[in-house]
Amino acid sequence: MSWRASIRARLGEFVLDVELEGDTRPVAVVGPNGSGKTTLLRALAGAVPAERAEVVVGARVLASTTRRILKPMEERRVGYVPQGYGLFPHLRVLGNVAFGLTGSGLAKGDRLRRARAILEDLNCAALAYRKVHSLSGGEQQRVALARALVVDPLLLLLDEPMAALDVGTRRGVRGFLRDRLKGRPALMATHDVRDAVALEAEIYVLHEGRVAQRGRVDALRAAPANEFVAEFVGA
Repeated sequence: MSWRASIRARLGEFVLDVELEGDTRPVAVVGPNGSGKTTLLRALAGAVPAERAEVVVGARVLASTTRRILKPMEERRVGYVPQGYGLFPHLRVLGNVAFGLTGSGLAKGDRLRRARAILEDLNCAALAYRKVHSLSGGEQQRVALARALVVDPLLLLLDEPMAALDVGTRRGVRGFLRDRLKGRPALMATHDVRDAVALEAEIYVLHEGRVAQRGRVDALRAAPANEFVAEFVGA
């Protein structure tokens, strides 16, 4: 399933104006702080209003300002894993995952069953009744991913999913994500080229709210568009 997005959004003096596309292989968005990575992900999820938005996943139009279509966040079926994971400390793991189905129309028992099923699928069933503060960084990352996947998203968005992990945990989580994202449209913001390499991702480099370069790691290394790209890919 392919997807494409064209977003123009304004936050104060900052303007994000990008076009990107992908299929069932992960896409990575990289760039220095302030380049617009998080704003892009939040705009795709419907959390940031856009002056122009064309977001199409498969045959489904999630947003189109030209056609006056603007589906609210809860109807987009976009999974979003924010920086820091956004888990609720007052809920146990099962409650956190089931929260992803809030507004789905499912009864509470059905939401909990779906949450248990996705935890089992991610080999995290043993965490179901743990408190969030007792989880390791890698475990929190898996729980946040479970909450995003429980809605069976058309598009999965991950904002710096490994930034808070130590080096050893990060290697394991990269392999975990590589296995779990196969065949699923996903867009990941990252500061680490190893994340993109591990996921075999197409890379979009953002600079001041625009796409400065696009390509696989080898192509970016061969001809980096600017100093940031050269440093990022180790050219």
